[in-house]
Amino acid sequence: MHDSTKITSRYNDGDYLAKNEDWHVADSPWKADQIDRIIKRNGITLSSICEIGCGAGEVLRQLSLKTAYEKVEFYGYEISDDAFALCTTREADRLHYYKKNLLDLEEKYDALLCIDVFEHVEDYIGFLKLLKSKGNYKVFHIPLDLSVLSLIRGRPLYFRESVGHLHYFTPDTAIATLSDCGYEIIDVMHTPWFAEQPSKTVKAKLAKTLRSVLYKASPKLMSTWLGGSSLMVLAK
Repeated sequence: MHDSTKITSRYNDGDYLAKNEDWHVADSPWKADQIDRIIKRNGITLSSICEIGCGAGEVLRQLSLKTAYEKVEFYGYEISDDAFALCTTREADRLHYYKKNLLDLEEKYDALLCIDVFEHVEDYIGFLKLLKSKGNYKVFHIPLDLSVLSLIRGRPLYFRESVGHLHYFTPDTAIATLSDCGYEIIDVMHTPWFAEQPSKTVKAKLAKTLRSVLYKASPKLMSTWLGGSSLMVLAK
């Protein structure tokens, strides 16, 4: 039986930090590159970018270091004590962090980042509806935990225990969720995180090869059958 108190307490009592020691900092340069890619390919000019649930704050820092964003102001919002302690070490002239819930504030930004966040939120539908007014553009990165292979292997429960995912998506259900919450979808792209993973065993190398072949044919098909990618969505 699962302890329901873990849903909200794990991010402040050291449990999540113990299981994810760098709070996913190692993935941040790659995530920042994906965000940069979807912004650039849609020709969007921004003066302010905020991130809700910014974790350790490294995604924002990585974006702030890119030449294309040298005149942009960055704002990160985080409600976890453990994560915010990591944010404070990354403050800079154009990079600001707040231990506040953005949904309680009247602030609005040119672009709002919601990177691997709403799958952690109990009432994710209510969260998304409230979030809509906080940015002119919204950039979502959504883990695609549901695939044929992940279900066969029982991976959803692993995602629940290790990284706190409460909700699981396919490409279609991710888009349907945003549309149902009133978002206008502008652009969608798969982000193949499998390509960044080291292949230390023969089994891992084979899986990576199969994903690579299938991804070239159809990213959606690869995600549906084998998993290995997330979804980046630009919306209004």
